[in-house]
Amino acid sequence: MDKETPTLFRLFNEVGIINQLAGALLQARLPKDVLVSHFTVLNHLVRVRDGATPLELARAFQVPKTTMTHTLSGLSARGWVEQRPNPRDARSKQVWLTAAGRAFRDQTIASLAPEIAGIERALPGLAEAVLPELGRLRRHLDAARDPGGDAAHDPVPRGDPAAATETG
Repeated sequence: MDKETPTLFRLFNEVGIINQLAGALLQARLPKDVLVSHFTVLNHLVRVRDGATPLELARAFQVPKTTMTHTLSGLSARGWVEQRPNPRDARSKQVWLTAAGRAFRDQTIASLAPEIAGIERALPGLAEAVLPELGRLRRHLDAARDPGGDAAHDPVPRGDPAAATETG
């Protein structure tokens, strides 16, 4: 890209390419009938919170509720999530991660260990250096898309170093 392209756009472009490359790396580690979108929902339930409704998950992933319902059906069929009645609203359900779902997520992350170690050897200290600022940017963009400040998207306040170490 030329130097006249705004710096922030160049950053978004790099993040987009990294997302594509990382997604392809992850997809290569998943069973043939499992998609990155399945993994990211499991990861979200671990990282953010169990017990979200399908609508809350659809909003967090910025997909139609029907798409999230289809994804959750696949996860339920594999025994990775359970959908239980919502005690606050009988019209909806809540999504809960099962032990099998957590184990699958953990095994998938472990399967990436050789690649992660190789990247860490090639680029020592990179993750620690950029994660806080990338987390800050994500929280800003998240707040801008949801001015109501839905805590389901990011329960960790700005400045918390733990926020920088969360994934997915």
